[in-house]
Amino acid sequence: MISFLFIVNRALSSSTAVNLTGKKMTAPGPRPLVLCGPSGSGKSTLLKRLFAEFPNTFGFSISHTTRKPREGEQHGVHYYFVERPEMEAAIAGDEFIETAEFTGNLYGTSKAAVREIQAQGHVCILDIEQKGVEQIRRTDLNPILIFNNPPSIKELERRLRLRGSETEESLSKRLNAAQVELDYGLTPGNFHKIINNVDIDVAYEEFRNFVVQELKEQESQGVSINLK
Repeated sequence: MISFLFIVNRALSSSTAVNLTGKKMTAPGPRPLVLCGPSGSGKSTLLKRLFAEFPNTFGFSISHTTRKPREGEQHGVHYYFVERPEMEAAIAGDEFIETAEFTGNLYGTSKAAVREIQAQGHVCILDIEQKGVEQIRRTDLNPILIFNNPPSIKELERRLRLRGSETEESLSKRLNAAQVELDYGLTPGNFHKIINNVDIDVAYEEFRNFVVQELKEQESQGVSINLK
């Protein structure tokens, strides 16, 4: 599901803006940048390139999950790997901004993770699925919403099989979830920008230019952003 979960330095633009729910809001700091798309669609590659080109602009917040680490994943680096009762208690205590359950595992972005990134003074990005997008749209974060559209379901299946981390059952669940995400992501009005990720170089250029344009627009409104 989620390779990275991020939020922003200070969730909103300093000027009054209208989000996709039609709500007007005013708050200091750059707006969150939300990237949504099916697992295997290439979100991680887009984000890695963005962070490499702008090392001083963006910051990661680390999400929580109840699933077991995959090979090479480290606690506190890729995710906070926690037991289900612990995360359920935190959710009940309103400690999370967004949560979702997939293939029997919980995922979520905690408020503590947000505060950590805010303290660092970076613009942050959320890499989340459809349900997380729906939850965040109901907050006062006023995010910029981007959908990463993969070439096809067949290509997603090929990429997921290459990972070697899926059973036939979990693969089937991921592909079914991917179709739901595609239907949501391509529905007009759900996102500010759709990236058709067929060629990764072309997709990154489109993604990068859109992000930079959005941040420069916020700079013109007096928001302090380090685009270096």
